[in-house]
Amino acid sequence: MQRSTDRMRRLKKLKSVTGAQDGVGGGDAAATATADNRTSESSDTNGAAASSGAGGKKPGTLNPEVFKHLDKSGRSEFLKYLKQQLQDAADTPVYDKNGVFKQGISNAIYQLLWQTLRFTHKKDIVLHLLLEVVALHADFPSLIVDVVNILDSETSLITDGFQEERHAFVQLVKDLERVVPESLLKERLEIDTLQEAGIVKNKSFYSKFIKVKTKLYYKQRRFNLFREESEGFAKLITELNQEFDENTTPESIMDIIKSLIGCFNLDPNRVLDIIIESFETRPDRWNLFIPLLRSYMPTGAIICEVLGYKFCHFKDSRTPRSLYHVCALLLKHGVIALNDVYVWLTPNDGSIKADWEEDLADAREMVRKLNLIQTNKKEDEKDPPPPPSVKKFNEEKYNANQKFGLCEALLKVGDWENAYKIIQKLPEQAVVLQEPIARAIADLIHLSVENIYYKKCFKAPAGRRPSRNRLYDDSKLVAKMQAKEFGDLRKYTWPMANVLGPAMHYDTVLMYKLIRIMRKLVVDMGVDSLNGPPPNSEAEQHYYDIMSSLDACILPSLLYLDNNCSMSEEIWAVLKYFPYHFRYSLYARWKNDSYQLHPNLIRRCGLAQRDIKALMKRVSKENVKQLGRLVGKYSHCAPGLLFDYILLQIQIYDNLIGPVCDLLKYLTALSFDCLGYCIIESLTLTGRLRFKDDGTSLSLWLQSLASFCGTIYKKYSIELSGLLQYVANQLKSQKSLDLLILREIVHKMAGVESCEEMTNDQLQAMCGGEQLRGEAGYFSQVRNTKKSSNRLKEALANNDLAVAICLLMAQQKHCVIYRETAAHSHLKLVGNLYDQCQDTLVQFGTFLGSTYSVDEYVERLPSIITMLREYHINTDVAFFLARPMFTHQINQKYDQLRKDDPNAKKLTTTQKLQKYLEATQLIMNPIVESVRPLHSSKVWEDISPQFLVTFWSLSMYDLHVPNESYQREIAKLKQAAGPASGRRQRL
Repeated sequence: MQRSTDRMRRLKKLKSVTGAQDGVGGGDAAATATADNRTSESSDTNGAAASSGAGGKKPGTLNPEVFKHLDKSGRSEFLKYLKQQLQDAADTPVYDKNGVFKQGISNAIYQLLWQTLRFTHKKDIVLHLLLEVVALHADFPSLIVDVVNILDSETSLITDGFQEERHAFVQLVKDLERVVPESLLKERLEIDTLQEAGIVKNKSFYSKFIKVKTKLYYKQRRFNLFREESEGFAKLITELNQEFDENTTPESIMDIIKSLIGCFNLDPNRVLDIIIESFETRPDRWNLFIPLLRSYMPTGAIICEVLGYKFCHFKDSRTPRSLYHVCALLLKHGVIALNDVYVWLTPNDGSIKADWEEDLADAREMVRKLNLIQTNKKEDEKDPPPPPSVKKFNEEKYNANQKFGLCEALLKVGDWENAYKIIQKLPEQAVVLQEPIARAIADLIHLSVENIYYKKCFKAPAGRRPSRNRLYDDSKLVAKMQAKEFGDLRKYTWPMANVLGPAMHYDTVLMYKLIRIMRKLVVDMGVDSLNGPPPNSEAEQHYYDIMSSLDACILPSLLYLDNNCSMSEEIWAVLKYFPYHFRYSLYARWKNDSYQLHPNLIRRCGLAQRDIKALMKRVSKENVKQLGRLVGKYSHCAPGLLFDYILLQIQIYDNLIGPVCDLLKYLTALSFDCLGYCIIESLTLTGRLRFKDDGTSLSLWLQSLASFCGTIYKKYSIELSGLLQYVANQLKSQKSLDLLILREIVHKMAGVESCEEMTNDQLQAMCGGEQLRGEAGYFSQVRNTKKSSNRLKEALANNDLAVAICLLMAQQKHCVIYRETAAHSHLKLVGNLYDQCQDTLVQFGTFLGSTYSVDEYVERLPSIITMLREYHINTDVAFFLARPMFTHQINQKYDQLRKDDPNAKKLTTTQKLQKYLEATQLIMNPIVESVRPLHSSKVWEDISPQFLVTFWSLSMYDLHVPNESYQREIAKLKQAAGPASGRRQRL
């Protein structure tokens, strides 16, 4: 089909050149359709208008009558006509003196050959005549073959009813070898015609012809243009590396490149390579080379192939930084796509992931070996293994990784989007862990916070020099990434900081900047540990952005910073504005998950644990001060590891509680807060029994930990909210074992001792007032508890836990009997748990009554009716808690009645007593009525509601005054003061 189309095209072209042909044999039935449509007249090459003699034809044209007598006189007339046509221009039979194409000779030969095809004359006559024609001029063979080519097209295309003419044509071509050279026929005629005529006999000739043709016209030739066209490339290199003036445009350079390619036949791909090479040497002129490359090669995939071959060339050696830089600039400006060039980079992603996993496994193996105890160590070992340490940055391995190099280059030109795509394709921390990449991300974050930091957080000094980083030279990049307001931080700053992660430790200045911005944000929000931001507001988004950054980068980075106390304090300046449950969630991830991010963090964790164990072996009362400084240093960067081991040792050796409390005096506020979390985490660890093996008493580890809690919370200002909430949650879950912790805290911090196995003198003293109870009611004399008791009071008040814990303990006291019995617990254990609930409830209620003012107590405590009916508190506990409230209400009512009496100043003692009884009745009568529905009428037959209310509302102090206890304590004080007064008199 394609060959037929080509023939048709050539036929039209040749017929337009040769013009219309005269018909031969007007009445011949074998005339073709083409001949029928052909005009009988043809113009002369010179356009002569004179008439010829016979036949009425114009001069210069061949008389058709010649072909009727071709075997006689027509032969000489035909040759005479051709000779006449050659007289105008003897050099060529095709053109005249003016260079105009002559149609006469071509038409004559065309008509002569048609005589053979129509069988008008014998083929031999025509061939003999053609032999004489060929002798007339050297160009006639070529002209004859051209006419044969036209006949080939006509007979091959118009075949319906003319099969005989095609057959005659094939026979004619076979015999033309006697007239024209065979090579000329093979050159001009179609392959099919040559095979049909038998000139080409090889059947595979056509396929070979196609291969040769493809090789000649469609296959690119490879040859060394640098050697053969060195002048063109020299001029190109000169043009691309000259000093461009301000008026030079990419368009003008492009015109020069096109001229050089056309003049010196330069290979376009090599020209592209030279443009990229020139760009590498002058990356500062990116504003000229980027448009030039975009106009020279609009398809980025081809540029990626050239870059890919360059990267492949350097895969076994160090890749030049200039190549990374050029590739990054092209990616930044969208000339090429990342996926197109990424496939050329080495090593592959699987290899990088395998190396990362291997590094993590090596780090874990090192930690495992550190925890092994060698029992058969050989003393004569000559070459001991090197001590374990943190691995240093491997620059050689980094330089061999082209993906890391491209990521670094992208960050250095400010293309965060493409750099982040590379980070996402690989293990995230495996990329940002590399120091050059981490520092490049840090530079971008510096750029994003530069304006807002010096504008709102820190006043820049007068002589501060602007940054020399070339990122600041790109005004578009600065305008795009630099935050103007706090809301702009969400676009680039926080995402980049979160991706950077623990690697931010490479730039502590950046850490300080981000922390101060966070502090400014939370201060402007007006939030604190009790009040968060308004929901669904921009402040709430900032609030959680800060938490995410603290969790992802700030706290993990602190693990790398040894002995950096100031950084710890800066972080606490932000964290203290968050509620304890948010802070504890951050500590949990910091302590348990952050160490698994980097292999070096795993190694640092193992080495720190080894050092902490060695330190704790040396702890004693004599070296507390020296070791305390070391403990403080460890706590600045890794408090979680330190406190885990310390708490473990305390649970085993309770005699360490005192020295350890003294060791912790050098801790920062952040470390103390983390200690509070670690204590709660230690209490919640699963897999440890809270009872001794006999099942009758609490485990020693729980008792030691409770004692440590009381001591440490009293000595240092650690927030109690989390621990108190933990106790309340345990009570809510019907678990009363952790009341031991609350008892120790109240005892140590408030000086209120639980009433357990008291002597008769102590029982008598407990009937007295607060002063007597403090002096003689407890075994130990607790001093200086005012500050610590106020802290405990504030912690309970801030979280509304005072009343909640009281009510939960009251409920638990009566539920523990049935619950533990149903669980088949030992009877002694059930009794101990009941006594613990009762003792702790009395202790805690005594603390609340003595610490809270009456107004605060009344405000927080629910009414007696609410406790009895809604909370289902037993009568004894409800009246124990409400007793101070009754006294306060009766006193207020008594004062009101006395003021209302006009003779208030003249009232006698009896009248005052009467007023007091009246006030008591007004306050207690509603309570008496409220307790009636609590019991059946049969109960009230034995005792009256008034008796019940009166009995439970009075304390021992209301019924009995322990005069002997007062006198005994006064005597002790006088006896102790005697020697002191004697020494004063002697002095």
